[in-house]
Amino acid sequence: MPSRSAAAVTEMDEAQPTPGLQFNEALSWRAGKAIAVADLLKRLNTLSKEMQTLEQEENERDSFTRVAKELVNPNLLAHKDKGVKALTAACLVDILRLCAPDAPYTGQQLRDIFNMIIGQIIPALADPSNAYNNQHIYVLSSLAQVKSIVLLADIPSADTLIKNVFQHCFDVVSASPRSLPAEEVQKNVEANMTALLVCLVDESQTLPPEVVDIIVAQFLRTDPKAVIGSGSKNKKNGVVDEKQSTLFLRQLPPAYNMARYICNACPEKMARYFSQYFNDVVVDASNSSAPKNTSKNKKRHSDGLEDSDDENSGGPTEQALGDLRKVHGLLRELWRACPGVLQNVIPQLEAELAAENIQLRLLATETLGDIISGIGVAGLPAAPTMDPAAYPSNALMNPSENTVSLNLLTKPSSPQPFPSAHPQAYANYLGRRHDRTALIRAAWTTGIGRILSTSAGGAGLSQQEEDRLISDLNGMLGDADEKVRVAAVKVVANFTFRDIVGKLGRLGGVSDSGSLLATLADRVRDRKHLVREEAMAVLARIWGVAVGELSEQNEQIVALLGGIPSKILDTYYTNDIEIMVLLDRVFYAYLLPLSYPPVKARSSKLTNGNSQGTKESQGSTDKVGEAIDPDKIRTERILLLVKALDERAKKVFYAIQSRQLMLSKYMGAYLARCEDFNGGVMDENESSIKENLTRLIKTFAGMLPNPPQATSDLWKFAKLHDRRSYQLIRFCMAPESDYRTVYNAIKEFTKRVVDASSSSTASNNLLDTLTPLLYRVSLIVYNKSHVPAIMEYSRTDDKSVAATAHEVLREISSRTPEVLKAHVQEICKTIQDEAPSASRPNAAGAVDNLKACASFASKYSKEIPKDRKFVQAMSNFAMYGSPPEAAKYAVSVIWAATEKKESLARDLAQKCIKGFTFGGEGYLSRLATLSQLMLLAPAEMDEQSTDEILDIAIAQTLLQVREPSKKPADEYAWSSTVDGEGQAKCWALKILVNRIRSHPDAETFAHVAAPVYNLLSSLVSQHGELSKAGNTPPTHKSRHRLLAARLYLKLCTQKAHDALLTPSAFNALTTVAQDPEEAVRSGFLQRLKKYLNQQKLPQRFYTIPFLLAFEPSDALRLDTTTWIRSRAAAFANAKSTGSSTKPNIVMESVFARLLSVLSHHPDYASEAEDLIDFSRYVIFYLQNVATADNVSLIYHIAQRVKQCRDAVTAPPTPDAPPTEADDRLYHLSDLAQVTIRKYEETHNWTIQTLPAKVRLPSSIFSEIKSHAEAQHIAEHHYLPDGVEAGVEDVLKATLRASRAAHHGKKRKAEGGGGSGDANGRDAKKAKSDLPIRKPARPKEKKAAVAASKAPKTPKPKKRKESKEPGSGSAERRRSGRVKEVETSYVERDSDEDDEEMEMMDVAVNSDGAEDEDEEMSGSEPGSTHDVNKEAQAKEEEEKEEHEEEMEIADEFAHEEAEEQREEEPEAEAEAEEAVDEGNEDEKESTPKPPPPTTPNYSASSASRGSKKQKKKSTTTSSHSKTKPSPPPRTKTTRATRSRAIAV
Repeated sequence: MPSRSAAAVTEMDEAQPTPGLQFNEALSWRAGKAIAVADLLKRLNTLSKEMQTLEQEENERDSFTRVAKELVNPNLLAHKDKGVKALTAACLVDILRLCAPDAPYTGQQLRDIFNMIIGQIIPALADPSNAYNNQHIYVLSSLAQVKSIVLLADIPSADTLIKNVFQHCFDVVSASPRSLPAEEVQKNVEANMTALLVCLVDESQTLPPEVVDIIVAQFLRTDPKAVIGSGSKNKKNGVVDEKQSTLFLRQLPPAYNMARYICNACPEKMARYFSQYFNDVVVDASNSSAPKNTSKNKKRHSDGLEDSDDENSGGPTEQALGDLRKVHGLLRELWRACPGVLQNVIPQLEAELAAENIQLRLLATETLGDIISGIGVAGLPAAPTMDPAAYPSNALMNPSENTVSLNLLTKPSSPQPFPSAHPQAYANYLGRRHDRTALIRAAWTTGIGRILSTSAGGAGLSQQEEDRLISDLNGMLGDADEKVRVAAVKVVANFTFRDIVGKLGRLGGVSDSGSLLATLADRVRDRKHLVREEAMAVLARIWGVAVGELSEQNEQIVALLGGIPSKILDTYYTNDIEIMVLLDRVFYAYLLPLSYPPVKARSSKLTNGNSQGTKESQGSTDKVGEAIDPDKIRTERILLLVKALDERAKKVFYAIQSRQLMLSKYMGAYLARCEDFNGGVMDENESSIKENLTRLIKTFAGMLPNPPQATSDLWKFAKLHDRRSYQLIRFCMAPESDYRTVYNAIKEFTKRVVDASSSSTASNNLLDTLTPLLYRVSLIVYNKSHVPAIMEYSRTDDKSVAATAHEVLREISSRTPEVLKAHVQEICKTIQDEAPSASRPNAAGAVDNLKACASFASKYSKEIPKDRKFVQAMSNFAMYGSPPEAAKYAVSVIWAATEKKESLARDLAQKCIKGFTFGGEGYLSRLATLSQLMLLAPAEMDEQSTDEILDIAIAQTLLQVREPSKKPADEYAWSSTVDGEGQAKCWALKILVNRIRSHPDAETFAHVAAPVYNLLSSLVSQHGELSKAGNTPPTHKSRHRLLAARLYLKLCTQKAHDALLTPSAFNALTTVAQDPEEAVRSGFLQRLKKYLNQQKLPQRFYTIPFLLAFEPSDALRLDTTTWIRSRAAAFANAKSTGSSTKPNIVMESVFARLLSVLSHHPDYASEAEDLIDFSRYVIFYLQNVATADNVSLIYHIAQRVKQCRDAVTAPPTPDAPPTEADDRLYHLSDLAQVTIRKYEETHNWTIQTLPAKVRLPSSIFSEIKSHAEAQHIAEHHYLPDGVEAGVEDVLKATLRASRAAHHGKKRKAEGGGGSGDANGRDAKKAKSDLPIRKPARPKEKKAAVAASKAPKTPKPKKRKESKEPGSGSAERRRSGRVKEVETSYVERDSDEDDEEMEMMDVAVNSDGAEDEDEEMSGSEPGSTHDVNKEAQAKEEEEKEEHEEEMEIADEFAHEEAEEQREEEPEAEAEAEEAVDEGNEDEKESTPKPPPPTTPNYSASSASRGSKKQKKKSTTTSSHSKTKPSPPPRTKTTRATRSRAIAV
């Protein structure tokens, strides 16, 4: 190595020939006698060639003395000719080589030499076409190989030279080559320059800071903004379009490689320099703090920094933050290139994780996450392609996902596993998941997502570590802050399909509680719309991509992702309008994309491999391209979607399709009114047209999240008066339109709206308003293009979707049979080919085709074939069809479509009657045929035929028990299957019921129907027992009872039939809702809700669902609760919109009937504990119906019940004393009033005085003739001691359970200990065999309330309610929130026996009010002294409980306010419209559809479901049945004293 100190050069008198050097020509000259350039070049060239041949060991140093001196002459070093300089430099480097290690120059001479080389020679290397390029390269290689460059370190103040050499070297390799032949030369130059700089770094004691900056800058060359910004003038702000992949570098820049090599060659030194560099930037940023509370200083992520004001105040300025971001980006790239240089920086970065300043913590969190993931300054790779509309769909085994990205700069790469290299820093990074700032947690969530998706930059993660990160990501999906949840959802969106299945799905699928996918699925019901939107889109996209694997029935994919559609459609039950619109968009963008399959790509894309699937996964590409059928492919996806839905989601799917039929009528009317509106120019009927248009616009606007904006947009659309748009919408709604027509219409309509929105007269939100409405009125799923494929799948069972295909076909036939017109002949031909005979059964799916044909024939009978073969096929189905429902539908087709239906009906009846034998050939089909004939063709049945049919139904079927049960008579069970005898008895019952349904004579109807009603009533009350011997099989009894209850409902859909259902029989019917078997309860309630939705049943049937207060099945109770709230919201909305002339108080009026039903309940008892149990019914009713607006009315109705007598039993004479039934009513009235007051108090509501009186139905209530008796009843308090306190405890426990369910917590309800049933109570012997009605109470809890609490020192208490200290007991029981009101104790007459309660229009006059005030002033039995004594005894107890009550009230009021904001109802989604079951009859009137604004499901059904609670063993009192009657009550409870309301 050359010496670092220059040797002194001695003076020589004359130039003497050097022994080792033959060159002896002069190279220097005196002033004015310059050597010619040509001669000089020749001499220098000769010297250079000779010196290149000399070796250091073979020559004496003294031989180079003269030449060395002349070469440093300024005339040469500063010569204007580039060739002279190049040759001089070449000779100089040879001198340094030959004289090494002692350079024959002084320090100043070396400075001049390196100034010339660094300033002239090295920059010239950028031009390979230079004539002296070889000399330039020789100089560079000599400096690098001989390492003469280290002499720079010995030159004083050489920092500038060192900086320049780094600067010029990097500039040379960064410059674009100007000639293609120089490509190889450039590689040599790069290698020599790299060696040169490494040598300089290695031998230098310190490097100037500018040099570090230069090296650092090379790592930023991979930033796409720098690449694009430096090479294109058209790019703005360096924005990179990743689709233009040609803009990206195909290899790393040479300057980047050179800097990386330098850092890796000298890791320890460079680590020290980079550590200082990083520290200087951080210190500078900290010292340049922004002024506190300065509005001019903008903050990064300002939307997330508000949650830590103290941390942000005084933070770095925007410029300092920019420098920090740049240096942190540099650290990302340094880890990818040379992780060794960060050994001192990582601890500094780790310290930033704990910094007080939020910006520093955020930068550190983001940087460490990217470092671990191997993500550099170029950023993330392109997001994985997950197109749900691609065809063929993604294959799990598709190797194309592993193809290396074309963009080398963004490919994640980590040279070493960060967790192993820096375990402490990695542990501290993982601890950021608990950071107090949501923005940091969100950045951390993004980071671990990248770590998982990149497998720590390709370094790999252990199984344990990967599971931990997945678990952490799962936790972030449930974070308290919405920004974190959104970040977690977006993280999942960036995984490939393979990683979603292989990594995220490792802990379970969307249906496995606790798994990441299940938590992600829960986010679709998030309270924040942004989270819901992201989660729903991600889930739907995942399912859309997985369709290919689902189609192939991949068990792993089905288990993991099959439940996604159900989770998404289940959000429909939230009844949130924003979710409804979001669901429409997701449904037709991801689940069933409108563009699926992309038919235009059938040849080109499939061949080129641009689809998600590969050639291997597709099979033969050419075959796919030739055989592709878009309609069949789309139909397959629809069927796969429906197949994946659970029952609850399936109702939503069919409700969405049913909504189209209703809304299309409104849309048609809107388009017609728009045409009449004519853009605002009308010749006549202007006011009428505007009024109609306003009403329709209001209807549609109510379906959208922003009604004012929607109203404005719909008016603007009407003013645009685009007739082509009107026609396009009609194309979308027309049943005659095929799918391609609908799709093209939607595309063109969207384009026209966008074009219209660009004008100044239209709103930019016009498309957002019209698109959801267009989706809802278009025939997209129930399209005629899909019918042939559905029929094909129903026959072939390809993809195992035959059952689903039959189901969808039934729905199409019943909802939109118009789309079947083009295919009905094919359906009938299929049915004809599948017809059975005496020796051959029909195909299994024939019954579904028959039902579809029957539904179609009922509306379009002329389209049904009438040839002899088809009619004979229908007759064969009627005689031999299996299951029996096939015979029923065949009869319906015959009756609707054939010309000689009367004669055919008579012939079929005779064939069925003749030779009928129970258990014989086709006996079930014959019974089904006779049942349908009795309904459709009663006039064709003569008296003899009718008698024979009745004999078959009664004597031969119903009264016979062919397989007697050997089990106890009270045995009762359910079976999913039923034997032939059970089916036969069901059809026999239908024969009897259908006979009276079609009875033509109104005068004899009651006589004919009475025995059938008695039979049904007996089946209901006797739990399905038909035999007097009590030997009916238990599974038959449950079927009989359910069918009898359903038939009752069917009969009562007609007013004349409903009149025969007595109140007593109705009360018995209500107990079916509390049947011991869940299948019976569920089946009964399902049919009940269906008829009530269709407005076919009288209002009294709304009473039945409220008996589910003790329902043990959470699903059934939740479903019923949702339905009740939906109906209550619908009636409330109808009231608010004024759609009815009468005040709509249906759900409020039901309360009186509910009290009547409960008074006749088999479990009723007047003991305190029983009454407390019955308060749960009242609470269940209040939870689902009561609001701040109607609680006063409900309370008034409860009061009115106490002013009447029971009329369900034999009506008493006017002067008869109250009966036991009356006493029950009065007990329940007082119980209801107490419960309502407690409920009102808890919710901070106010009971107001009503301006009018409510009339009770006279069919179950009768008037009290005696005024004195009415006064006595009103003043008497019927509740025993302890009831009010027990009610308060039950209410508290119920509200706690509701809050726990609302927040998703499992909180144990307060109550007694010990094991018990679902309500936490021990079972006791029920008073009837209906154990589901209410939980049994433990006998050991029958203790007095007074003994349950220790006496406490009484203290006086201020009462807000009592204004006068001397008021009597009645005054003290009157609530301070309720004004005094006139009350009449004489029941008014009711002209109509079944008239529901109505609010009278005439307000109470002033004279009447005075009379009522006098009547209200009566006092309650018991002295004032006793009442005050009771108050003092409980004063301290009240003080202790007051705090808890206020906390409950405040929390619940807050939840109610939030929930009511979510409960915006909508009409179309009464999703209880289930598919008609096989035994459903078609002869029913079509109900008038409700207006579109009718709500469907409550927003908080999942969280507000009523749950049964345990009782506190120390708060209830009861009176044992064996004990004597309690003494007269001398005390009133606290609630009675402070909250009671005078009757």
